[in-house]
Amino acid sequence: MEKQNLILIQSICVHYDIDQSFLRELHSIGRIEIYFLEEKEFIHEEHVGEIEKMIRMYKDLNVNIEGIDVVFNMLEKERQLKEELADLKRQLQFYRENTK
Repeated sequence: MEKQNLILIQSICVHYDIDQSFLRELHSIGRIEIYFLEEKEFIHEEHVGEIEKMIRMYKDLNVNIEGIDVVFNMLEKERQLKEELADLKRQLQFYRENTK
C-alpha cells in the first residue's frame, strides 16, 4: 500500500467533525478498512466518498452504525442485481440475434 494514497484518520475526523470511534466502529463491522503504519491509523483515499456518505447518514439522518451497514448492504445487493439483469439482457439479445 502506497503511503501517499492514505489519509490519516485523525485528519478525516477533524475535517468532518466526527469522533475516531465512529470510523473504528465502521471498521469493526467490516464496512471500511483501516491501515496501520508507524502506529497511526489511515484510510485509503478511494474510500473517502463512501465514508462521506456514511457520515452524512450518521449525522444528518441519525442512522446508527447497524443501520448504515444495512443500507450499504442493500445498495451493494442492488448493484449486483443490476449487473445480473444487464448480463441477462445481453444474453437474451445474443440469443435473439443468433436464432433468426
